[in-house]
Amino acid sequence: MTDIADIAKQIEPEVKSLGYELVRVAIIGGTSDPTLQVMAERPDTRQLDLSDCEKISRRLSDWLDALEADGRDPIQGGFRLEVSSPGIDRPLTRLQDYADWTGFEARVSLAEPSEGRKQYSGTLDGVEGKTITITDKGGNEHHLLFDNISSAKLLLTDKLINATAPLSTEGADSILTQED
Repeated sequence: MTDIADIAKQIEPEVKSLGYELVRVAIIGGTSDPTLQVMAERPDTRQLDLSDCEKISRRLSDWLDALEADGRDPIQGGFRLEVSSPGIDRPLTRLQDYADWTGFEARVSLAEPSEGRKQYSGTLDGVEGKTITITDKGGNEHHLLFDNISSAKLLLTDKLINATAPLSTEGADSILTQED
């Protein structure tokens, strides 16, 4: 069985050596057609362009090939490598992500129920220690332990779209913006 946490620990220095931050590593798809999905971002822009993805993909492909040749392949059998940006409605995987995206809407799923629930949606209000505060649409604050979060992602809103507008509009016929 593939240890995804171990693979992420091995991949992170490779991604960082190129000047990027690792956001998430996952294996998606079934056992007959697995894909190693690596999400990364530029620390200064929180985005990636195609050339960034190509650079990371080449580095990881070479690194994985070298491990395989050395008999230390971290993933048994064939798989596809997919390198991408986390996207606009990005997953929140690191404690810092919750602080960085304070003021934006998110959906959080817990491993174990808190207040009798496993799902929360609302506005991220910040982080204190390892506790994330989220306020739902009813104005109720919920304090969630980071270690109990199984998955979380930003929700697509006009505010998020405006905050994450592309750095380059090259190739676009027109760009439309909306005010809050």
